Amino acid sequence: MSTAMPNAGPPAFYTVREAARILRVDPATLYRAIREDAFPAVRVRTRYVVPAAVFEKLIADAAESGGCVDVARIAAERRMAREVARVTGGAPW
Repeated sequence: MSTAMPNAGPPAFYTVREAARILRVDPATLYRAIREDAFPAVRVRTRYVVPAAVFEKLIADAAESGGCVDVARIAAERRMAREVARVTGGAPW
């Protein structure tokens, strides 16, 4: 019996190895970025998966800006927003 879903379309998530291949980086580099919270991913127990929406956003941001998209900067802004929300009890600043 086949486990493939007919007409499933593109995947909603990529493995880290698949995501690294798309980005043309070594999987270890991507794992390190994910563990350092410098690249968005979803952790399921001991495994990470990268949402396809991450790539869609990166592509849209690069097309909109016409330049380089710094994922680490985006992640740093996200961490800062989470920290502000934690310190302020979720109140906007």
